Amino acid sequence: MDDHGEVTKLLAAAQGGDPQALSRVVTLVYHELERVAHRQLAKEQPGHTLDTGALVHEAYLKVSELHSIEWQSREHFLAMSARLMRRILVDYAAARQAQKRGGGAVRITLDANLGAAADAQSEDLLALDDALRRLALLDERQARVVECRFFAGMSVEETATVLDLSPATVKRDWVAARAWLNTELSA
Repeated sequence: MDDHGEVTKLLAAAQGGDPQALSRVVTLVYHELERVAHRQLAKEQPGHTLDTGALVHEAYLKVSELHSIEWQSREHFLAMSARLMRRILVDYAAARQAQKRGGGAVRITLDANLGAAADAQSEDLLALDDALRRLALLDERQARVVECRFFAGMSVEETATVLDLSPATVKRDWVAARAWLNTELSA
């Protein structure tokens, strides 16, 4: 059985209550999870507290808490993991912003430009997350396409599989969502 078939079988076992199945899925797709984490961390400021392995681990902990999800496929698992990684990074950015606003600690920055760049990065991520939430209220499908394409780095075909759409629909939604987000973020 190939990895795709094995992952699908293990995801079904995880849904059936097998406590070891999810960790075996992570073992099989670990390199893909690392790629997703690396892609998301590449958008962050250098020296981020989380490295690729830590972000994968945090996402695994979040995935293991999802008990009522009906896993459809390897791609579905990767898309959900990417969504959780984004949530982890957004939560981190929000905590950083809260600390910036007087979280009780004295802030010492060796390089003033580095601190300012990290603050701007946190603000950008929070603005993108806020815009993506607004998009989801207007068009949930377009928001999911953005999550798969931008955050998980999935191809049009992989996104189509995960969302059960045609590749043409994914392409149209991707173009429309990017245009909407660019307008929102530039305002």
